[in-house]
Amino acid sequence: MSGYMLWGGFNLFVLVLLAFDLGVLHRKDKEMSLSGALWMSLAYFVLALAFGGGVFVFMGEQKGLEYITGYLIEKSLSVDNIFVFVLVFTHFAVPASLQYRVLFWGILGALAMRAGLILAGAAILNAFHWVIYVFGGFLVVTGIKMLLAADSEPDLSGNRVVRLFRRHFRLTEGYEGGQFVVRKNGLLHATPLLVVLVIIEFSDLVFALDSIPAIFAVSTDPFIVYTSNVFAILGLRALYFALAGVIHRFRYLKYGLSLVLVFIGGKMIVNAAFDAKIISTGAALLVTFGIIAGSMLISMLKTRGAGADAQAAPPLGWVPGTPRKSEGSADDTGKTPR
Repeated sequence: MSGYMLWGGFNLFVLVLLAFDLGVLHRKDKEMSLSGALWMSLAYFVLALAFGGGVFVFMGEQKGLEYITGYLIEKSLSVDNIFVFVLVFTHFAVPASLQYRVLFWGILGALAMRAGLILAGAAILNAFHWVIYVFGGFLVVTGIKMLLAADSEPDLSGNRVVRLFRRHFRLTEGYEGGQFVVRKNGLLHATPLLVVLVIIEFSDLVFALDSIPAIFAVSTDPFIVYTSNVFAILGLRALYFALAGVIHRFRYLKYGLSLVLVFIGGKMIVNAAFDAKIISTGAALLVTFGIIAGSMLISMLKTRGAGADAQAAPPLGWVPGTPRKSEGSADDTGKTPR
């Protein structure tokens, strides 16, 4: 099968899947149930593994191992997106019935952005081998920064996107159903739902600059990097609804994700320096799994018996373009669109 047919067939499959999702399963804005989220998460996970099986059969064991490792890394790092979703939806009081629609369009945009970043990253690495050291160093520095910001409280009223909208666009006072833009008195107005969508898109762009180099540390095949990214992102919405109510139980997972970035960045630099696979793909898979599983286990043990106070506590974490609470807000009005 030619490369064009491979890419075209996979993208067609993804578009059909997305059309079925929004056009059939979620035609109406409604809150997703926990059981529905769990079943959908499982379905996307099985689908990703089935595709991985196809990679093993048709592209060989090494490519299959690269895909599985890349998928696990991207799936793990995508949990950071869930922390951001919780923070943003909580701050802007987004109705539960509208959250799925925001995430659908947000993830559709994320897929398009990541495709462009992956193709650009592959071309740069092929042309300039030394860039691999830049990617590796960037991952190490980002991992350390995430580690230091893991317990900070973001001030979303000072978010750059919020400030941009308030200064340059007309905003409605509240939500207008599931509309992102409405016309009032002959003039177009953005709704707070559009503000939320843009914050989520911007955040994913920033996170993609971390996760995509991390997968390039495992594979330089653009198709493997792209497909592992896509399957991890496709299941992100359902995973959010499955974990949103218990995300406070995964407090130490953020530390684990930070360590994964540091490890993968180190792997990238070491292997490039020796021009050999000093740290193999299999070893990277085991270490990543161990860090994630360990941080989840520690989280569950440390938060046993967490009551209503823990669930009601303000979410913590880093939202791109947002100052920490202690740093104050540069917001003009001090108000948040609702």
